[in-house]
Formats: sequence, C-alpha cells, structure tokens
Amino acid sequence: MDESLDTLITNTTLANFLVALAGLIIITIAIRLIRKSIHRYIKEQENWYRARKAVNILGYITAVIFLAVLYSDMIGGITVVLGMASAGIAFSLREVIISIAGWLTILAGGMFKSGDRVELGGVTGDVIDLGILRTTIMETGQWVDGDLYNGRIVKVANSFVFQKPVYNYSTDFPFLWDEIKIPVKFGSDYKLARHIINQAAENTVGNYAEETQQHWDTMVRKFRIENATTRPMVTLAVNDNWAEFTLRYVVEYKFRRIIKDQLFTEILQDFEAHSDKVNLASAPFEVVEAPPVNVHLKDYKGKN
Repeated sequence: MDESLDTLITNTTLANFLVALAGLIIITIAIRLIRKSIHRYIKEQENWYRARKAVNILGYITAVIFLAVLYSDMIGGITVVLGMASAGIAFSLREVIISIAGWLTILAGGMFKSGDRVELGGVTGDVIDLGILRTTIMETGQWVDGDLYNGRIVKVANSFVFQKPVYNYSTDFPFLWDEIKIPVKFGSDYKLARHIINQAAENTVGNYAEETQQHWDTMVRKFRIENATTRPMVTLAVNDNWAEFTLRYVVEYKFRRIIKDQLFTEILQDFEAHSDKVNLASAPFEVVEAPPVNVHLKDYKGKN
C-alpha cells in the first residue's frame, strides 16, 4: 500500500513537472511570436519599446499564474517551508528585493521613464531600458565636454532610488536654465554690448519663451514654487579685469551645447562688426622689471 502511494506521488510530481515545463515553453514561444508581430504594426520606436516591455511583463504574470494553478494542491506545504526559510531568504536576497521595490516605486511614482535624462547613482545620461532589477543608462559627460554621449552604457541597480537623490532633467519641466558669460573691455559701449547680447538671445532662444512659460505655469499650479520668468535676461557685473555680461536663458535640456554655439557665434560676429565701439576683454598680464642679478666667475686658479 505504501509503495503504491509513493509511486502515485512520484508519478504525479513528474507529471506536474513535465506539464510545467511544457507550459513554460509554450508561454515563451507565444511571447516571442507576439513581440515579432507587434513590431510589424508599431513603427514608432518609443511605442514599440513600451509594447515590448508590456508583453514581457504579461508573460511573467502568465507564467506565475500558470504555475500557481498547477501546484495549487501543494501550496499549503510550500507555504510552511517558505515560512521557515523566509528570514534567510529575505536576508540573502535583500538587494534583489529592494531593487524590485525600487522598480515598483519608479513605475508607480513616475520618477522617470525610458527616454528621460536623469542623474542616478552618480551617473548622468538617458534611460534606454527600465528593467525589474536595473536601469540601463547611456552615459553623458565624463571625459566628453557638454551633454554628449560618451559611448558608455551603465546599469544602475533600482535600489539607488531609496539611497540617493534622483535628478530628472525632462519630467514636468523639460527645460533648463543655462547661462554664458561675455567679458567686455573697459571703455566699450556697454549699452550697445547689452543690445547685441539681448538680440542674439532673442534670435536664438526667443522661440522657447511661450512654450516654456506654459510649462512653468503648470509647475507653479502643481508645486509651491516661485513664478520665475522664462525670458532671456542680461546682467552686468564688474571685476578687476573687465566688465562681465551674463546671459541667462531657458533651453531644452538636449540642446545646451548647440544653443551655446549659436549664441557665441552671433555675439562674436556682432562684436566684430562694431569693433570700434565694443571689444572683448582678455586677461591682462604686466611684465615688471626683473631684479638685478650679480654673477661672479672664478678662473681656473680659483681666483675671482
């Protein structure tokens, strides 16, 4: 009787294992076919990426439900075993659990999404993949000046969202305040210099004014924040070497370097066109008289 029961249990376990294996293989094949089919109908890269991630998550959920139904009669015994081992499992997998919790926090809290530019765990770049355990970032900066890709792909554990600040460059307000400094020689026509800088700002970033103001108005209604201006602003300061103009302006976060190039190009051209009235300054260096140097030579006999 006992041998028959053991044989029945063994056969049932083997049958469940084979069914589970076959079911997982079928689910995997179905998910791959669905991903290939949606690629035919969805042409936009961002929408295709989101659809692919949704299909992957659907596959995981389907697999878990399938296994839960298949082994439903064993859940009671498994629960007892897992309850006894839960402390050890939680300790050994604490980083994995925290990373999964971080992934859920990112999705539920809308901290960032694929395509956003973020600074996460000390790494700045564009999010190219948002996984359950890790976020993949195409890094910018480091040995490359400006906000340009350096070619390095970085994977950051999602647990970092609980440990360090998350900087998002493109969430509610996808613009940044940036500034450039223009040193002008003393004695120049300061009003003309200010006019040239203002005109260059209007020609280059003036088209951002209305769009950025609408975004900023939304920010003011959503958060308790100062109602700042998004129009270009020029200020003047004086130091020991020159008069220094500072142009502050709003720019889309992906085009900081391009906009700086356009601004400096137009400002330099206009300054050179009015070189009789306005000139850029450079650091002055004054060469002072060197102290006298007395040199005493000795002959071969050791006499002066």
